[in-house]
Formats: sequence, structure tokens, C-alpha cells
Amino acid sequence: MKKISLLSIFTLITTLASYAQSSEIEMAEGLRSSGKIWVVVLVLLTIVVGVFVYLFTIDKKVTKLEKRNS
Repeated sequence: MKKISLLSIFTLITTLASYAQSSEIEMAEGLRSSGKIWVVVLVLLTIVVGVFVYLFTIDKKVTKLEKRNS
């Protein structure tokens, strides 16, 4: 099995990163100009907060069950 050198991995990552940064995203520019980007941010924030609240409640329930079964 051939070993990939650290230099080649670093070169690949930097090349991909520079390629990704050089292109302009038209959709993002349109959302920023119309102010709709804040709606997108709010929806994503709501989803992330909802997932965290769900995980915390599940964790509390699992902890309660573990204490009861011990």
C-alpha cells in the first residue's frame, strides 16, 4: 500500500481551498442584497437549537433510566 506524503495532502487541501474561494456564489449575493439571508440564518439557528434541546432532553431521560436501573 502506497503511503501518501504529508506534503501532497497539504498541497491538495490548499489547492481545493483556493479554488473554492475564487468562485462567487450568486445565490448568496442575491440573498444578502434582498435581506433574506437573515431568514435563512434564523431558520438554521432554530433547527440547531431544536436539535440541541432534543438531545439534552433525551440525555436527561437516559440518565434517569440509568439511575433507576442501577
